This record gives sequence, C-alpha cells and structure tokens, in this order.
Amino acid sequence: MTFLGTSMRDLYRERDAKRKRASSYDTTGGNRDYFAIHPGEKVDICELTGAGCITHIWMTMAPLHDDIEAFLHRKVVIRMYWDGETSPSVQAPIGDFFGMGHGITKNFWSAPLQMSPEDGRSLNCFFSMPFANNARIEIESNADAPIKFYFYVDYEQYQEIDSDLRFHALWRRERTQGVDENISNALYSFGGKNTTGEQNYVLLDTIGKGHYVGCNLNIHNLRFTQEWNWYGEGDDMIFIDGEPWPPSLHGTGMEDYFNTAWCPQQEQNTPYHGIILGGGPNWSGKISAYRYHIQDPIMFDQSIKVTIEHGHNNNRSDDYASTAYWYQTKPGCDFAPILPVKNRLPLPDTLPFNPEDMKKCFDY
Repeated sequence: MTFLGTSMRDLYRERDAKRKRASSYDTTGGNRDYFAIHPGEKVDICELTGAGCITHIWMTMAPLHDDIEAFLHRKVVIRMYWDGETSPSVQAPIGDFFGMGHGITKNFWSAPLQMSPEDGRSLNCFFSMPFANNARIEIESNADAPIKFYFYVDYEQYQEIDSDLRFHALWRRERTQGVDENISNALYSFGGKNTTGEQNYVLLDTIGKGHYVGCNLNIHNLRFTQEWNWYGEGDDMIFIDGEPWPPSLHGTGMEDYFNTAWCPQQEQNTPYHGIILGGGPNWSGKISAYRYHIQDPIMFDQSIKVTIEHGHNNNRSDDYASTAYWYQTKPGCDFAPILPVKNRLPLPDTLPFNPEDMKKCFDY
C-alpha cells in the first residue's frame, strides 16, 4: 500500500484510506462535550483498532468549575501506547508534549506542534503516529481539582502499514550540577575543556533503529548575578550508534543548535525552530526554545544519545526540562515512571530562591 505525504502537490492524488476520528463529543446529543477526569485518575481517552496512523491531535482542558489552576499543564500527563504494548512510547506532561514547558501556555506555532488562542490553551500536534494493530492514549491527572478534558484524535484507517517505526516522545527534568561559583565570571562562563561529553544534559538515550526528529528545551536560569549571565554557551553533541567523543554531530553552542545566534532573547516562531520565551534582563528567568528536524531527521541504526552542555564545559547549575521526539523500532528502552507531580512543578520566578524550596523540588 502506498501512503501519500501532505505536500500540496499530492493533494489531488487518490488515497486508499478512510478518515476517522475519536473525540470527546457528548454521545447523548447534548453539549457536555468533554470527559471529566478527577485527581489521581488515569483515563483512556481513546483506543483505536486495526492499522492506521494518527495525523492530528487537538486537546484543551480546564478545571471542572472553571477556576484557573496554576501549572495545570505540568500536572496532567499524556501517554501513548502502540500495538498492545504495556510500557508507553510517549510520556510527558501535556504542556511539554505540545511544545512548551514551565507549566504554562502561550500562543506559538511550529510545523508539528502549536499552541493556539485563547492564550495558547488550544493544543495541536501534527506528528504522524502509525500503528499496526491498535493505539491507545491515556491521560493522567494530578491536578488539585477535577478537570474538563476536550479532544479530537484524527486518524487514517488502512488495511496495513508498511513501517516498523513507531512515534516516541519522552520528557526529562534535571537540576544540572555545575562548578563552584567561587571563581571569576570569565572562568565560570568560558573556562575549561569538555573532551568526553559525559556530564552533558541528556535529552534522549535509546537503542534500536530509527530517526530523531527534534526537541523542545525549557531552562530556568537559577543564577543570581549582575555579571554576564548567559545560560546557553554549551555545545550540542549527538552520539550515533555508540560512537566515541567527538561525535559526528558536534555543535558550536546552544543557540546555534536552535538555529538562532548571538545569545538571543527575541521571541520568534518558524516551522522548524524558534524561541517561545526569551528570558528576562541579563538572560534571567525562564526560557523555552525548540528545534524540529522535519526536513533533516537524524538517523541511527543501533542507538542514539542526544546531549547538550549546560553552560560551557557543563559549568552552569540550572533547571533543565526537555521533550525529545523520535521514531524507532520496538522494543526500545523502557521509560522510567514520570516524576511525582511535586517534582514536576516549576520553581518560583523570583530570585534568589529559598534553598529549602529548591531542595524539595529536586529531591528525587
């Protein structure tokens, strides 16, 4: 069976498939077009049978009684399972999965992921997600109160599919460990040499065959100083099929990997890269950036390890959270359980932090 792409040049071609949808519409014909999900519940919002491919997901949510709950998009988790698997291939807080971290939403657009009005609370995904036998999407709520959950899952139904690769997405968070700041700012910002990549922040580490298609990275600058406080001097290093340092894909700086330049703060969205949050004065506060390898996927035959330095030579100690997206054969690596909700919540915006509050947030 030949599967057509989504180029405008292909729109006139005949397609051997059926268009289907699972949604939260009110099956009684009323207007209660949502699923009610209570704190601590895991709900399968849809289970699709047969061969097919999810082509679009739209979701939105709100507390059941319409009061806005802080950081709701870090408290609700989305998981996806393909072809009867018991371990998820997708696991992330819902906001991070749809392209932006820190437990908040904001209008932005990219080719595969978008947050749309009102205030970014309309969540859209256009990654293709094939399955041979069945697909299941689970929502877990760790919100403080019941929520209303609305969704569309649009998919194509086939007789069979012609690929063994399955879509994956994984969220991680880490309080990076840098060097003692009792050194000059020049040494802190630019000193030392990284000749192994061993202490880099790891966005993805998996075995199998497939291709990596990008990430979003969310950083909270935890350093309080009047001196030069650029957080992003670290290089990206992507190790393919167990290769040693230096990897064949070695970059020149964090902003360069995200296709920007010169320590940027200007917010911009493009189809494949962008800055959603640029940070405050002197690069303080919270930052969100994305890079999606839609036109330039990174292939691997045995394994891939996607890493980036946290500051030059891993000198900086900041709050990092990321979601990586990729396709690979099954089985791959088993995901560890997601962090408890108290360890997923962002730190306060105000600097400096209470050390005990920071310890509680990263006590895992």
